Amino acid sequence: MTSDRRLSNSTVTAIMHVPLKNVNIADWLLTLPDAEYQRCSHAHIAAGTSTTDDGRTMSINVETIGDALIVQHYVAEVKEPALCRMVSISDAISKNGRTKVKVEWTLSARKINDQTTEYTNHIRASAADEFIAFIQEHGITLEQAAAARQIASDAHNREETPNFAASIERYALKRSPEDSH
Repeated sequence: MTSDRRLSNSTVTAIMHVPLKNVNIADWLLTLPDAEYQRCSHAHIAAGTSTTDDGRTMSINVETIGDALIVQHYVAEVKEPALCRMVSISDAISKNGRTKVKVEWTLSARKINDQTTEYTNHIRASAADEFIAFIQEHGITLEQAAAARQIASDAHNREETPNFAASIERYALKRSPEDSH
């Protein structure tokens, strides 16, 4: 087994018809209503916010990826208007049981012109130690697990990214320029 524990790496972009100066991904994500999260993908089950024991902001997301129920405990490592980097040691629950996967989720925006912004949704998942033991116990290779996760992650990302972009755009258009950063 290689030292690279990558399970999936997926990047999808979408265009938003709003100036970058009006976009605030961190505010959008950390105030996202549960129902709006659910509207962004048929696989989204629930979302909310919380904090870690030491007070760091968290986004809690429940969704299905492939045949697994995933409960993500995203901690905000970077939370800026045009860049949000979230990291989760996520619970992955499948017919074989429960394990852990590390997920890094980067949401970013960049100016295309004065009225157009490109949104990028990047998701990278890697195997936690518990996951390595789990797949070994079930006779699954890391390569098999990674292949399945890559397909599922890409499909999920292609569905949610344009919907996230549309939601961020609506959120930005509701905000007045004075509220922008």
